[in-house]
Amino acid sequence: MSVPAAYAGVILIWSTTPLAIQWSAQGAGFSFAVMARMLIGLAICLLLLRARRIPFPFTPAARQLYAISGLSLFVSMLLTYWGALHIPSGLISVIFGLSPLVTGVFAALWLSERTFTPMRLAGLGLALAGLWLIFGQPWPGDSQATAGIAAVVAGMVMQALGLVWIKRLNLRASSLAITTGSLGVAAPCFVLAWLLSDSVQPPSATTLRAGAAIVYLGILGSVVGFTLYYFVIKHLNAGRVALITLITPVSALLLGQALNHEWIPGSGWAGIALIGAGLLLYEWQALRQLRGRRARPQD
Repeated sequence: MSVPAAYAGVILIWSTTPLAIQWSAQGAGFSFAVMARMLIGLAICLLLLRARRIPFPFTPAARQLYAISGLSLFVSMLLTYWGALHIPSGLISVIFGLSPLVTGVFAALWLSERTFTPMRLAGLGLALAGLWLIFGQPWPGDSQATAGIAAVVAGMVMQALGLVWIKRLNLRASSLAITTGSLGVAAPCFVLAWLLSDSVQPPSATTLRAGAAIVYLGILGSVVGFTLYYFVIKHLNAGRVALITLITPVSALLLGQALNHEWIPGSGWAGIALIGAGLLLYEWQALRQLRGRRARPQD
C-alpha cells in the first residue's frame, strides 16, 4: 500500500462518513443503522483476524481496554447517529474536527501532558467561541437541531475521553485486535439499544440509499478507514496527519451542499470559520514542522 493512496483514502472516507451516517439513519432508523454497521464491521474484523492469524490478547488488561473502548464507542456513535437526524451532515465533521483539541484537554488533565502552549490555548478559545456561535443558530428544517448539535458534541467528547483512557492503559496490541475487541463489546450494546428503541421491529421501508450507506460504513467507515489511518500515522509526521483534520470538515461541508442540498446560515459559517481558525492555531507547530521539512531539500 502506498502512503499517498492511504492518505487520500482516509480523507475520502472521513469526508463521506457524516453524509453516509445521515442517509443511513434517515432511511433505516438511527438505532438499526448503527447496529447494522457495527455488526458488519465486527464480522469483517473477525474474518481478518483469522485470515491473517493476528494474536488477540485476552488478558485482564486487554479485557479492560476492550470494555472502555467499546463502551465509549457505543455512547459516542449512538449520540452521533441520533444527532445526525437533526443537523446538516457537514456540521458533524466540523464538530468531530474538534476532537484533537478535546483530546489534548483530557490528556493534560489526566495524563499530565504539557501540550498547551499559548498558541494552542488561543486556538482552543477560538474553537470554543465558534462552537458557541453554532449553538446559537436557528438551523433550518428541524426544531431539534440544537439538541442534535449537543448530542454530536457529547459523542465527540466521549470519543476523545475513550482515546485518552486507552492511551493511559498503554496496552501493546495490533490495531485490528483492539478494533475487534472494541466492536465485540459495543455490538451487543447496539443490539440492545435497537431492541429497546424499536421493539424488535426491523425498518419497514429501508431505502436502497440507506442500505448502501450502512454497508459502506460497515466496511469502509469502520474497518478500512481505521486501518488506513493507523497506516498513515506510522509513516507520516504529525504535520501531515494534522492536515487531515483541517481538510475533512471543508470537504464534508461541500459534499453535504452538493449531494444533500444542505443549507447553512451565514452566522453558522462564521462559527465554522472560527473553529477552523482554532484548529489551525492548535496544529500550527506541527504544520510549521511540515513546511520546514519541505523547504530543506531545496537548500
